[in-house]
Amino acid sequence: MSLHSLLSVTIGVPNVEETAAYYAEFGLTPGADGWFSTADAGRQLRILPAPTRRLLALRVGADDADDLARAAANLARLGVPQDLAGTHLEATEPVTGVRVGLDVVPRVEPKPVPSTRYNGPGRLDRPDCRAPGFTRADPVRPRKLGHAVLGSTDYRATTAFFTDGLGFKVSDRVKDVGAFMRCSTDHHNVLVLAAPVSFLHHTSWQVDDIDDVGRGAFAMLEGRSARQPRCSGGTMRTGQLAWWATWLVTEPITSTPKPPAPREPSTTMSASRLASMSTSGGKPCTALTVIDSGRGSPASASALSVSAWAALRTRSVSIGSSG
Repeated sequence: MSLHSLLSVTIGVPNVEETAAYYAEFGLTPGADGWFSTADAGRQLRILPAPTRRLLALRVGADDADDLARAAANLARLGVPQDLAGTHLEATEPVTGVRVGLDVVPRVEPKPVPSTRYNGPGRLDRPDCRAPGFTRADPVRPRKLGHAVLGSTDYRATTAFFTDGLGFKVSDRVKDVGAFMRCSTDHHNVLVLAAPVSFLHHTSWQVDDIDDVGRGAFAMLEGRSARQPRCSGGTMRTGQLAWWATWLVTEPITSTPKPPAPREPSTTMSASRLASMSTSGGKPCTALTVIDSGRGSPASASALSVSAWAALRTRSVSIGSSG
């Protein structure tokens, strides 16, 4: 596969200072020009001013210039204007208005993380001691960006832009509802959902294990009842068996009493449950999710994600919105 990673996302919000403080509290490291960094992959989130909360841009890693030339030709066949200059290709998805950039960059190998020891039926891997989540003192820091979820008024056209145009691969589909697509070895890096308006649902950020999902949720919720916490879980099959558990907390954005105009951000479906998940105040939410995939024990591959499914065969925590 010529594409190899989801490099970064740029999110526009009406309340930059408050949102920046929220993501810093979540564990991303703030930098210059609205950028935030993860522990392993550098600058992966940028917060910019915008009239409404929305996804402004995605950056995707490619192996070489031939991959960009092929994507440019594919986009031209779809009738999508593009700008190819050296090692950078940029095009705008015509339905959602999201700018997507392809950049020739080296692949980054994730740093290995030792498996966390958990007790299970007939298996005492951690006898006579507390779970490590109780003894960790350092704040939770996401290791890298996992995925983003978009609502589109024409999800088939948006899906075609990513697959037929850029070269994403389809991992799974929900009939007449959405498509899970990848540009890496993760199960999905972009999920596009059918929706009455275009919006950003959530982004997913990978952490070490399920203990860090719980610690991260506790840190975000402690003393903040206005974030309206919610927990859910379930199972899914995507060629492998997987399970997930999700924490949701309200993000800091002012909701408006009037419905949004067409193609403006407004969440109506959850990527984890494909159902309406609006908070009582109609505000966006953030969730922390843990997912396990494969046929081994639940400790074999867990993922922490801030609102929905995290990438399979990885560990992730994600931040998202619903409302």
